[in-house]
This record gives sequence, C-alpha cells and structure tokens, in this order.
Amino acid sequence: MTSTGRPRDTSVQSVDRAVSILQSLSRRGPSGVTELAEALGLHKATVFRLLATLESRGLVEQDAERGRYRLGFGMVELAAGAGRQSDLSLLSRPVCRELAAEVGETVNLAIHDGLEVITIDQEMGGATISSVDWVGKRSPLHATAAGKLFLAHMPEPQLDEVLGRGLVEYTPHTIVEPARLKEQLKAIRERGYATTSEEHEIGLAAIAAPVRSPDGQIVAAVTVSGPTFRVDEDTVPALAERVREAGARISWRRGHHKHG
Repeated sequence: MTSTGRPRDTSVQSVDRAVSILQSLSRRGPSGVTELAEALGLHKATVFRLLATLESRGLVEQDAERGRYRLGFGMVELAAGAGRQSDLSLLSRPVCRELAAEVGETVNLAIHDGLEVITIDQEMGGATISSVDWVGKRSPLHATAAGKLFLAHMPEPQLDEVLGRGLVEYTPHTIVEPARLKEQLKAIRERGYATTSEEHEIGLAAIAAPVRSPDGQIVAAVTVSGPTFRVDEDTVPALAERVREAGARISWRRGHHKHG
C-alpha cells in the first residue's frame, strides 16, 4: 500500500525502474549490479532481477568475465524503429513543403498507431489562417482523412474489431454508423484518397493520400487540410490530385516503384 492507502502499481514501478537502468547504462557505460543499485537508490536484488529480464529480451547483455552489464543489440533494433520514422519525415519534407507552397494549405504527414493516427511532420501553406502545430498530436481513425485512409486498407477482421469498439461522435458530421463508414471506405479504396469535412472539427476539411513502402504497404498518409470555405466540393478534385501526386513522389523516394 502507498501512504495514501491505495495499492501500489508494482508493474508500472518495475517499468520505471527498468527504464532508469537503461538510461543509467546509456550515460555511465558498462556497470555492475552494485554500481547501478547505488546510482539509482535501489536494492541489489531488485536491480539484478530487472537486469535478468532486460537481458532475456536482448536489451542488455553481460560481460561474462567482468560481470558488468551494457546495453544490448535489442536497443539498436528499437532505435532503428525510431530512426525509420525520422527518415520518413526527412524524405517527405521537401515534397510536403512544395505541396504546401503550391496549394497554400497546411500539409501533414501522419502514421497509424493503434486506434489513432499521429502527425509526425507538418508544413504550413501561405493561405493558412492559424499556425496550430499538429506534430506529435493524436487523432481518431474514423473522423480524420488520414485515419480513414488507414481504415480503408485494413484487413477485414481488424477493421471489424476497430469499428466494433464504438465510434465517438466529435461533431454532428462524424460518421458513427459502421455500415455507412464501410461504404465510404470502399469508395476511398477505389479513388485512392480519403476526405473529411467537419467530422473532427467544425470548419475544417482534409484530404489524405497514401505513402507506400517498397513492398506496397501503406506506411503513412500525406494530408492537406484547410477551412471548409476553401476545401470544398469544388476544390477537392484538384487538391486530391495534388495530394495523390505528393504521396506517390514520397513513396518513390522510399523505394516504391509502381509497375504496370
């Protein structure tokens, strides 16, 4: 029990301590159990137990002769995952910047994470009214153009699982009926881009097109968003073509070369 009388979440505490061990090894270099325990103010038995778990997952490894621990190659794999996201932003940025300048609206790059999309990069167009920074922010799948794009290309069982969780109504325009949303997702697959209009925020519309990996999988979405008085049924067709072209160019820069 904690001092407030509530049960202590030992699992979260263990994760926090394990991360502290990894950070300490990163700063200090190879260290023994006693050194780590003293540096972190933990019992040696606790440190040893956590090191054993981290070692089993390849995140730390032990020098057999000296008994000291260092970061393992599993950390390289984790860093590579973060690096791929950064690489995607760097590869996309010139194309997104050009698109933003051309259409005058905000251009975002988003990836899929669980039940949400995360904006990982943003370029502002000259006609943009506000300078809201969306980088790092999460948005719902069913109420955003990027999210709908990812939903449209999900395997059917995964899509049904997502829709079965219930769809939050953010505005009166949010599509919350699974059958109706599925019809829209079918249209998205056929035309190659997704749109929203005031489904997540009143007054905001967006268009999204896919960014593909070398094997053709959708790894990100490039989007153009702007006020509904500029991004409307009259301007969407031309804007969508620009967004699709940008997505194809980014995909090409990532090694996806469409054949046929």
